[in-house]
Amino acid sequence: MSTETSIDIVKNLLLPLLEEDIFLVDLKVKPINNFKIYLDADSGFGIEKCIKINRALYKKMEEMALYPEGDFSLEVSSPGIDEPLKLHRQYIKNAGRMVEVSLLDGDKKEGKLTAVNEDDITIEFTEGKGKKAVTKELTIPFTEIKHTKVQIKF
Repeated sequence: MSTETSIDIVKNLLLPLLEEDIFLVDLKVKPINNFKIYLDADSGFGIEKCIKINRALYKKMEEMALYPEGDFSLEVSSPGIDEPLKLHRQYIKNAGRMVEVSLLDGDKKEGKLTAVNEDDITIEFTEGKGKKAVTKELTIPFTEIKHTKVQIKF
């Protein structure tokens, strides 16, 4: 079975299991049939949801006898904080958070994600220090974005 075929089969088994506001971010298969599934949810994707979906999907894969010898593994998780945002829906979920946007031209912009539209995002940032500090907004088209990562500030 080709990698593309196995990914399609697993995706078709997975999608009906996604309840409420849970959505698929990415699905990869590594050698020896190790499926890595990244899910997220608008309301947050906790460990309970991970376990529930992992068990249900594992059961469906066993019932289908996709791998009769049982030689497959399944990892269901949310994307790590260091993973770039991949979907428009993730941008919407992270509105209001600090982000670092890497542009195709190599430039990087940091700021608060204040708006997410169909074709672009807007970030708010401060230039200057103290009394000379000025808050500015920058609109960046998705076509100019290489990737965007959420910044964690302590």
